[in-house]
Amino acid sequence: MTSSVSGGLLADKVVVVSGVGPGLGRSICLRAAAAGAKVVLAARTESRLKEVAAEVDDAGGTSFVVPTDITDDDAVNGLVAATIGEFGRVDVVVNNAFALPSMKPLARTDFDHITASLDLTVLGTLRVIKAFTDPLAETDGAFVNINSMVIRHSEPRYGSYKLAKSAMLAMSQTLATELGDKGIRINTVAPGYIWDDQLKWYFGEVAKKYGITQEQVYEQTASKSDLKRLPEPDEIAEAVVFLASPMASAITGHTLDVNCGEYHD
Repeated sequence: MTSSVSGGLLADKVVVVSGVGPGLGRSICLRAAAAGAKVVLAARTESRLKEVAAEVDDAGGTSFVVPTDITDDDAVNGLVAATIGEFGRVDVVVNNAFALPSMKPLARTDFDHITASLDLTVLGTLRVIKAFTDPLAETDGAFVNINSMVIRHSEPRYGSYKLAKSAMLAMSQTLATELGDKGIRINTVAPGYIWDDQLKWYFGEVAKKYGITQEQVYEQTASKSDLKRLPEPDEIAEAVVFLASPMASAITGHTLDVNCGEYHD
């Protein structure tokens, strides 16, 4: 990552990232910092937050760690208070938290699993948005919600995941209308497969199952996309930075697909 610069797309902005993990969440934090933002990192696991925060700081950025459970009202309100207390403002909130899908057809998916997914992915995101609405209204700020390409297809094993992400999409569109008169923009980014450590592990397991190489699994999967490759985490993060920035000042209620052309909307 290049060092943050004062002339970047997010220069002097305060960006809160909810759902910071070792993959896309990490990339969003690093790319936002590289674009000049001060980054607030929020997730349940404090040790992971500190690891990513150290990377941001080492690259010349500014980070602030706030361990947060977005299914808890007090925790989310605490995140808002801590952010305002540290930086005095909020300009962007990125909602990246989600529950892992069941990977089973809906007919065989436990209702508790679906409920847990909706509680975190949809209601957790809504809780964060409601809590940050007033601070973002003061800065003509923006929300960027991370969705998924599952909204573009109907493969049975992704049923519960599509249910949650489709609800997030509908919620984001409605909120774009509801909050537009406050000067707040809300957009979503829908990644395809993301070529990160988790997907590399998964492709390795698929390769073992079918007696082929990980590279062959990659090639077969990437062959379905126009660019014949899978997007890297930083490429998704750059789309987030764009939607969060003044360059997207007239864009709201939109979904930006970042999947190397696997699906077209």
